[in-house]
Amino acid sequence: MFKLIKEQIEYFNLARRLSLYELKSSNKNNYLGMLWELLNPLTQILIYWFVFGTLRNRAPVEVNGEEIPFLLWLIVGFLVWIFFYQASIQASKSIYSRLRMLSKMNFPMSVIPNIPIFSKMYIHIGMIIIAFFIYQFSGYTVTIYIIQFFYFVICLYALTFAFGLIMSTLSTIVRDVHLFLNSTLRMGLYVSGVLWPLTILNDFPKVQAFLKFNPLIYVVEGYRYAFLGRGWYIVEHWKYGLYFWALVLILLIIGSVLHMRFRRNFIDYL
Repeated sequence: MFKLIKEQIEYFNLARRLSLYELKSSNKNNYLGMLWELLNPLTQILIYWFVFGTLRNRAPVEVNGEEIPFLLWLIVGFLVWIFFYQASIQASKSIYSRLRMLSKMNFPMSVIPNIPIFSKMYIHIGMIIIAFFIYQFSGYTVTIYIIQFFYFVICLYALTFAFGLIMSTLSTIVRDVHLFLNSTLRMGLYVSGVLWPLTILNDFPKVQAFLKFNPLIYVVEGYRYAFLGRGWYIVEHWKYGLYFWALVLILLIIGSVLHMRFRRNFIDYL
C-alpha cells in the first residue's frame, strides 16, 4: 500500500496532465466543448427536481433542525453521487482499455485509475463553483462551516480511488465485473441519501442503520452541512468519520494487494 501511495505522489503531475488531455480530447468534436460536461449533470439535477420536487411535491427537508428547500438540499448531494458514479465506472475500465498504450510507456500502472478520477474531479469542482453561486443567491451565504468542504473533497477522492483501484484490477481480469458494476452502481443514487433523506426511515431503525454502512452517505451529508451552514458534521458525527476512514483504509489495502499481485500479468489479459 505504501509503495502504491508513493507511486501516486511521484507521478501526480503526469496523471493530472493526462487527465486534462483526455478531458479535452473527448470533447474536441463538440461545438460547446467541455461545457457539455457541466450541462449534463445540471440537466439531470433539473429532471430529478422536477420529478421528485414538483410532480411528487416533495416537502422541504430538515437538516440539523432547519427546513431546507428540496432543490437546494438535492444539488450538492447529487454532485457527490454523480462524481463517484462516473469516476468509478471510468476507473474500472481504465487499465484494460489502455493496455496497448501502457505496454509502450514506462510508468506504474497504479497511476492509470487516477487519470479518469482526476478528469471527473475537474468537472466536479466546476459544478461545485456553480452550486456555490446558486446557494449564495438563494440566501445561504458562506459561513465558517464551508471550511469542512475541503476535508470532504479529500474523503470523496480517497473513497473513489480505493474503490476504483479494486474495480480496475478485477475488471482487467474479468470483463464482466465492469458490466456488473455499471448496472449495480445505478442503485447507489437511491440508497445514498441523495434523493430522499434517511430520516424517512426513523420508524425502521434497523433498515436505517444498515443503509448507513454506505460510506458515500458520510460525504453527502458532510457536503450539505458545509454548503448549508448547518454545523460541524466532522465533530457531530466523529464516530461515523472513524468508520469511514477505517473502511477506506481496508479498501485501499485490498486494492493495493490485488493490483500489485496481478499487474505484471495484466498484459496477458489483453
